[in-house]
Amino acid sequence: MSDHIQPDGSAGPAEHEHGALGDAEYAEFMELAAEEGFDVEDIEGAIEAAGHGPLPVLAVVGRPNVGKSTLVNRIIGRREAVVEDKPGVTRDRVTYEAEWAGRRFKLVDTGGWEQDVLGIDASVAAQAEYAIEAADAVVFVVDAKVGATDTDEAVVRLLRKAGKPVVLCANKVDGLSGEADAAYLWALGLGEPHPVSALHGRGTGDMLDAVLEALPEAPAQTFGTAIGGPRRIALIGRPNVGKSSLLNKVANEDRVVVNEVAGTTRDPVDELIELGGVTWKFVDTAGIRKRVHLQQGADYYASLRTAAAVEKAEVAVILIDASETISIQDQRIVTMAVEAGRAIVLAFNKWDTLDEERRYYLEREIETELAQVAWAPRVNVSARTGRHMEKLVPAIETAIEGWEARVPTGRLNAFLGELVAAHPHPVRGGKQPRILFGTQAGTKPPRFVLFSSGFIEHGYRRFVERRLREEFTFEGTPIHISVRVREKRGRKK
Repeated sequence: MSDHIQPDGSAGPAEHEHGALGDAEYAEFMELAAEEGFDVEDIEGAIEAAGHGPLPVLAVVGRPNVGKSTLVNRIIGRREAVVEDKPGVTRDRVTYEAEWAGRRFKLVDTGGWEQDVLGIDASVAAQAEYAIEAADAVVFVVDAKVGATDTDEAVVRLLRKAGKPVVLCANKVDGLSGEADAAYLWALGLGEPHPVSALHGRGTGDMLDAVLEALPEAPAQTFGTAIGGPRRIALIGRPNVGKSSLLNKVANEDRVVVNEVAGTTRDPVDELIELGGVTWKFVDTAGIRKRVHLQQGADYYASLRTAAAVEKAEVAVILIDASETISIQDQRIVTMAVEAGRAIVLAFNKWDTLDEERRYYLEREIETELAQVAWAPRVNVSARTGRHMEKLVPAIETAIEGWEARVPTGRLNAFLGELVAAHPHPVRGGKQPRILFGTQAGTKPPRFVLFSSGFIEHGYRRFVERRLREEFTFEGTPIHISVRVREKRGRKK
């Protein structure tokens, strides 16, 4: 396995300023790119974009109905966060990828929640605590027309305690007259209020400029505290699938409350556990229910915290109840882990309860419903009896090895040359685009950037990914492939 992260969050010896490429390899690669007619800036930009690693996280917090989801839609440039003119509207996804002035970042929308019996202040506080904990910077949204309320003051206290950079957004300022209202928000003590109309876009550019100043270029990865430190394993799955039972079994003691009532676990519980002579940090996360917007109070926060646990983990062990049909919820959880770019192990629990007929149908379900992660190591276990628990650690190690794997540029291009010669891209519109060369721009997970003479169709990209896996054995990890097309210009001599 390759290097862990240093205590200061910097990359270990295997990482270079050219992504995953060393200086000599980078120089050789740039010569090849110049011969094919690519500008140096195009190449450097493509490698940087493909090999960025973790993106900084920006959380949008504030009390209900101040326009958080409207602001999120404005920032990401499309209508994804559900917006309705009443507080507490929720939605399935709460994390999005955004870009401003050429910089990418993750955006966490905490706008959706249901008020529970604890009251509005406690609800907003619980939501804000999660968001602030997971973020590198925070946009605090306040309704400029209403002014600062007691609930806003409560969130301000949380922000000061956390010490994270804060950009104050004074929303619903539709004209010059509203800017006077925004000026009153200086009293919150969070610095300059940025007058914004999330609905119409007024002032959002200036606010995002301030956001980029607050966000770090690249946040420190939290995978390990030192070289050789414990690897982080997130146990995820829908409620009552046996995550807590599995954690107790591998720990050989009752570390976590186990109850037949689904949803017993609310907060992720970190446990240092020694297996096979190696210490691992297991995170037992709250179960993800069918749809986030059907959850109220603590269940909603549990889903958000599970998403945060996946972000902090290196490997997601996805528990699936083998005795039941693979569900939409199971597939959504798998998608969450894949989109987060984590190494993945599929653990089919309650295997001891299966008869031959169920095993037959389960195999068919896995082939159809989990085809997107056919590359993930699989273990059939029983958290109740301990069956096949000894297979879990080798599967995790295999997934980490694939997640950190690195293909030298020379070997990759030899492979691509043979692949393109044997299986050229289909002719479209009288033209046949061709992959010219490529490089692996990063690891954790493996990220490749390919340079081509024309647009490469999605089906051909999937074919290339499949052959990459066959050739270089990227078991247990997603693979990211981006393609940069050469602009129309004469080839450089």
